[in-house]
Amino acid sequence: MEILLLRHGIAADPRPGQPDAERALTGEGKQKLRALLRRLRKAGVRPALILTSPHLRARQTAEIARELLAPEAMIVPARALAPGSAPQEAWDEIRLYANQASVLCSSHEPLCSQLAAFLLGAPELVVDFKKGALMRIDVENASPRPRGTLRWLVSPRLA
Repeated sequence: MEILLLRHGIAADPRPGQPDAERALTGEGKQKLRALLRRLRKAGVRPALILTSPHLRARQTAEIARELLAPEAMIVPARALAPGSAPQEAWDEIRLYANQASVLCSSHEPLCSQLAAFLLGAPELVVDFKKGALMRIDVENASPRPRGTLRWLVSPRLA
């Protein structure tokens, strides 16, 4: 199973009184995300399913990913990908879709880097997960304690 971890793109700064969950992507954030995802589409990245944090910026990121990578993919909200979630919670949610060849997860920091370390069996690993970056980790099975293999990490600067 391919797990694609996608940190949401650049989001607007919070306005006074605005809930964090309602922060949207900026124009620049959308542009950088689109540039990166177009290159990855050319490289053959095609998730079968997209899981997303319920926060607006992650949902917008998931929608752009579906548009550019896999228009036929279903987007499924996943509370376990919201800020404050633990890597084990996120993995338990992802495992529900172990029958899918490739699952893209649109989420936030620090969960993206913590989940990457968890999936790789190296919880102390530090990952510099930039906004709009995408990482692929392959796992052999959906066991409670995964041992994944890092295939690649691409940052928007490379697009």
